[in-house]
Amino acid sequence: MAFNLFKFKSKGKLGIDIGTSAIKVVETEKENNRFILKNYGFFEFKASDNVSKVDESKQIQSILKLPDGEIIWGIREVIKKAKIRSTDVVASIPSFSTFATVIEMPYLSEQDLAKALTFEARKYIPVPLNEVILDWSIIDIPKEQVNSIKPPTVEVFLAAVPKDETARYQRIMKGAGLNLHALELENSALIRALIGNDLDPTVIVNIGGRSTSILIVNKGYERVSHNYEIGGFEITRSIARSLNVSLEKAEELKKKLGLKEIDENVINNAMKSLIDMMVFETRKTITNYEEAKGQKISKVLLVGGLPNMPNFINYFKQKLGREVYAGNAFARIVYPQTLSPVIQELANIFAVAAGLAMREV
Repeated sequence: MAFNLFKFKSKGKLGIDIGTSAIKVVETEKENNRFILKNYGFFEFKASDNVSKVDESKQIQSILKLPDGEIIWGIREVIKKAKIRSTDVVASIPSFSTFATVIEMPYLSEQDLAKALTFEARKYIPVPLNEVILDWSIIDIPKEQVNSIKPPTVEVFLAAVPKDETARYQRIMKGAGLNLHALELENSALIRALIGNDLDPTVIVNIGGRSTSILIVNKGYERVSHNYEIGGFEITRSIARSLNVSLEKAEELKKKLGLKEIDENVINNAMKSLIDMMVFETRKTITNYEEAKGQKISKVLLVGGLPNMPNFINYFKQKLGREVYAGNAFARIVYPQTLSPVIQELANIFAVAAGLAMREV
């Protein structure tokens, strides 16, 4: 799915995801109609970094709450350290900064629909329309209405992003010496990377450092997006408090032991209650959708840093009672075979950035 949303001229080769806890960059080139992975980079703000010598309370907050100058510095750092050469960028707007919904509208012509949507959008967007950039796309016309004498209704995906957010991203990318060619909804990038042309109802659970988003996709479009304010960092902090160890040691134990069912796994109890809450939120979101729409969800895909933890996906699947898989954001990208041993781990972490780098502008 490729919107003309927030397009600023041309095609980008870098996908930049400014997440809640890290900046992730994927560099691709297109050859023979295939995307080729050229480079990638990851930068996490920590107390030891030169710019961000902060206490734990500040570390918990999102990177996007930091001053523009610190974000620009972080982007420059990751590009310098990864030796990335491309400067054309597609960047993501996080789901909590945007508004998106699917509405049903009578359809006469695309021109009439565009006029009607300006008025209809006021019912769904909780801020003045002059403060946002609107975009929309027709999903489809229901089959039973294609040959109907009455004017058919159509499903329309409607998206809105605050103008001040788009202006901020332009300032940040310009400050980092990059050419911002497009801004895209974070969820749209995930859909492109993980689902492609699959039209079946699917759930994407994206577990970030500071939050988790639960996204329901049908016919290639976002239908439900639910943000849950617990992520990987909260689990690390729970381990640190439970064992009275540093955050660094807790993170090390989390990555090493994960949810392994072994006697010496001292972190299980500190993690399971928080992960069970993630499962509960996912189940509730799925059940509400299935009951409202009369559709069954075919599968659940997990992405983000936490699914790389030992036995996490198996535990999530067991608790949820549904088919759960690791989402593969590099399934449609050609990558060097030397990366094969770690490609799934990278795919989990760089899912949004990969989808951005695959966008056709």
